[in-house]
Amino acid sequence: MDYFTDVLTTFLDLDSNQSGFRSGHSTETVLLSVVKALRLTRAESKSSILILLDLSAAFDTVNHQILLSTLLTKGISGTTLQWFESYLSDRSFKVSWRGEASKSQHLTTGVPQGSVLGQLLFSVYMASLGSVIQKHGFSYHCYADDTQLYLSFHPDDPMVAAHISACLTDISCWMKDHQLQLNLAKTELLVVPANPSFHHNFTIQLGTSTITPSKTARNLEVMIDDQLTFSDRIVKTVRSCRFALFNIKKIRPFLSEHAAQPLVQALVLSKLDYCNALLAGLPASSIQPLQLIQNAAARLIFNEPKRIHITPLFINLHWLPIAARIKFKALMFAYTTTTGSAPLYLNSLLQTYVPSRSLRSASERRLNVPSQRSTKSLLRTFKLNAPSWWNDLPNSIRVLSHLQQSA
Repeated sequence: MDYFTDVLTTFLDLDSNQSGFRSGHSTETVLLSVVKALRLTRAESKSSILILLDLSAAFDTVNHQILLSTLLTKGISGTTLQWFESYLSDRSFKVSWRGEASKSQHLTTGVPQGSVLGQLLFSVYMASLGSVIQKHGFSYHCYADDTQLYLSFHPDDPMVAAHISACLTDISCWMKDHQLQLNLAKTELLVVPANPSFHHNFTIQLGTSTITPSKTARNLEVMIDDQLTFSDRIVKTVRSCRFALFNIKKIRPFLSEHAAQPLVQALVLSKLDYCNALLAGLPASSIQPLQLIQNAAARLIFNEPKRIHITPLFINLHWLPIAARIKFKALMFAYTTTTGSAPLYLNSLLQTYVPSRSLRSASERRLNVPSQRSTKSLLRTFKLNAPSWWNDLPNSIRVLSHLQQSA
């Protein structure tokens, strides 16, 4: 099935901005691309808006006939189309409650969300939405049914609200035509001003729904604030990790070190690492709360008091401190970019260095480092730091054909 879906994905030439269920793509690559665009807009003294669409039961409302027609327009016909029709047909469901079961009901909508093929079919179903968004001048990214669109504008542009309303109206019409439900009540709007002192005050009215800008928005489980400092995200992560550590501490007397380590790594370290490349370049004071959490996690594993020196514990656990973990993640993305295994949209963040004439450095897999003169407001960003960190690595590491990761 994996081979079949890989071949099918290549044949269908899916939207490059759809990152859901695709090799080398992740929520982190999506967020890196979007945040980069928002930061670049601010560097140009422009404001930007980020809209996060919310769909209700998206996978369950995919219309089978519309999906089959979409596959036909993409060149899937004959026996292959019949395979898909067979896959979708004769599906039913019933509800069981306290030993009683309802009558079986025939399904004419929905793709199996837990299947590999179901995820691919959903991406095919959503493919034409991109052209609707781009028609209004918006950029966009999708991760499965999570769709985000963004637009840059001059701070004094009086037509911004009208542009947003027109775009969302067309999106809503597209959703209705495809029998999907756009939940405007849960759709979020974040305005990133051109500078911290500037404030935009507008609302979007669509039918009976009113969308107002917020100071923060939850995007793929990452809190993004209107100043792009990620302070709210760090606070939320610290709070969540403290709660996990508090609960683990209750049962720590009954656990061995061998049992405590994977538990802490699963419930705490995974939260510290999630989308941490977005924090690349932040000052040490900003990420210090995360470091304190990691210190507490290491001490809990070994049941050590606060006064114990933390470095030997990290060495024993083979843990990098927070700043180094962020740098390591950034370098991993740099590696995938230079080897061609990263999403296409990451190429605008990290560009491989190509000398103007034949030089030995052409085979060293270096990255272009943006000019700091033209990116003064981007000095503490992934886009500027990752290429510098990558180029500082020994050439023997940069030219590796594959990576070996230890447990």
